[in-house]
Amino acid sequence: MNFYQEKLSPSWWMIAATALFVPASLVIFLPLSVWVGSLTGLALWLGSWATLWVFSPVIRVDQDQVRAGRARIDLNWVQSMEIFRLAEATRERGVSLDARAWLVIRPWIDPVVKITISDPQDPTPYWLVSSKNPEALVARWHDSKTT
Repeated sequence: MNFYQEKLSPSWWMIAATALFVPASLVIFLPLSVWVGSLTGLALWLGSWATLWVFSPVIRVDQDQVRAGRARIDLNWVQSMEIFRLAEATRERGVSLDARAWLVIRPWIDPVVKITISDPQDPTPYWLVSSKNPEALVARWHDSKTT
């Protein structure tokens, strides 16, 4: 079975930013104990990192469906997929964004793929999905149309 899957995991700077839990907990717990503050900070940092990792959305295209986070749609209802980068991606995430669109975007991933939906019963006109490898995502969708 040929499919595409990618996890939109947190970036290195998000992991580094959550490390600020360590000095913050030291400031709070220093009157009690340096060990309590250090262990609390370390536990908060590891817990936040694990939470960011576990709850990262997955983008998947298989022979039947496209999945983006919790949403899924049958491939028959996918009309087109377009890749946007840099200024175009910023425009798609900003001024050109339809309020009804399904969003699975992450600010640390520049390229986005616009997945246009053709289902007349679906009020969502398109999905806007971040992807680290948008060419592979779109190629897998094209492959599924030909089979």
